[in-house]
Amino acid sequence: MREDLLHYIWQYKKIPLSKLFTEQKEELQIINFGFPNSGEGPDFLNARILIDDQQWAGNIEMHLKSSDWYAHHHEIDKNYDNVILHVVWEDDIAVFRKDGSQIATLVLQHLIPEELLVSYQALMDTSKIKFINCERSIADMAPVMWKSWEERLYFERLEQKSKHIGALLQKSNNNWEAVLFSLLCKSFGTKINGSFFLNRALKLDFSIVRKTSTDLLQLESLLFGHFGLLEVEDCTDRYYLELKKEYGYLTQKFELEIPEEKPAFYGMRPTSFPTLRISQLANLYYKNCGFFQRLMAIDSLEDYYHVFQVLASSYWENHFTFGKSSKKSKRQISKAFIDLLLINTVIPLKFSYAQRIGKQWNEELVDLISKIKSESNTIVEGFNDLKVQSENALESQAKIQLYTAYCSQKKCLHCAVGVNLLNRNVYF
Repeated sequence: MREDLLHYIWQYKKIPLSKLFTEQKEELQIINFGFPNSGEGPDFLNARILIDDQQWAGNIEMHLKSSDWYAHHHEIDKNYDNVILHVVWEDDIAVFRKDGSQIATLVLQHLIPEELLVSYQALMDTSKIKFINCERSIADMAPVMWKSWEERLYFERLEQKSKHIGALLQKSNNNWEAVLFSLLCKSFGTKINGSFFLNRALKLDFSIVRKTSTDLLQLESLLFGHFGLLEVEDCTDRYYLELKKEYGYLTQKFELEIPEEKPAFYGMRPTSFPTLRISQLANLYYKNCGFFQRLMAIDSLEDYYHVFQVLASSYWENHFTFGKSSKKSKRQISKAFIDLLLINTVIPLKFSYAQRIGKQWNEELVDLISKIKSESNTIVEGFNDLKVQSENALESQAKIQLYTAYCSQKKCLHCAVGVNLLNRNVYF
């Protein structure tokens, strides 16, 4: 038994509305169940009840056991001073207000329909699942319900990313260009080097990037050096030596910190090596002055593709690392990688920026993300195997949010799918 079942029962009014009595043998009538509280304090706010014909207005708190009231120290928390009803599964102790009056208690244990309990227990039984709790029934959900729930999940995911962006914005003294640079560095670092690239980016004053961005050699030397890629033994290539010399000059001029760590190469495809990604990133900033404002002004997917389709410098046409030749090929940012940049950096940043300046860009962002191809990863493939397909990036991002925030946390009764199935008494 979990407390979220009590929340579900109360929110969806799954109890008889007549002939209710408190544990104190008082007649109880529920006029208004209140509304769920997503913040601190009691579980349901602004409820109204009648106890022996006396009307009460206030909040509802829920626990598995009455004694949880004291275990959670609600007796000393002023947020709980206005609780008018304590709803529990089991009443094991009397609960009192600060003034000594007892809080009325409603026990749910014997009020719940048997089929609801059976359905709930089947939903929460993880002994036979391979991926998610509702894997046997999720494909039966109505398309209309899915569309609405996926969009909510996507914006929930954007809100989470917006909090991270807000923290970066605070660190950079509200410099949106610096935040964009940090997030792009993380994305260009890919999964293996993303955290390292982000941490290094945060240690680099963006004003130095801006000052060097008009000279490609300077900008490349700054980034290669700052990300620990200019400590190569026995490399005599002219390009490398020029970068090394220029970085030495920049180190003295701007009093730069010499990195002790280096990015990883192991386990990566050569086209994603940090050497190529850094050169592509440098070329991106070299060709785009005022990059943040330019990205915020674009409203076409094709225009985004055009902006991000840059090449690494010519040296990298036949190299993946310094000093080692390879088969010649243009090292252009691929469309698939641009999609990831848009999904993980540009769109969340645009969402966060719109919130800060009071713009309503939600429809535009939905239109944009819906035109991007679905991601392919273990979570998305897991849903695909259950015949819950993702046709675009909004749907794949929604599935990632669904799995990480709900399925893997067993928050089935906070999920539109779980609630829908439970309301239908599906036995999974």
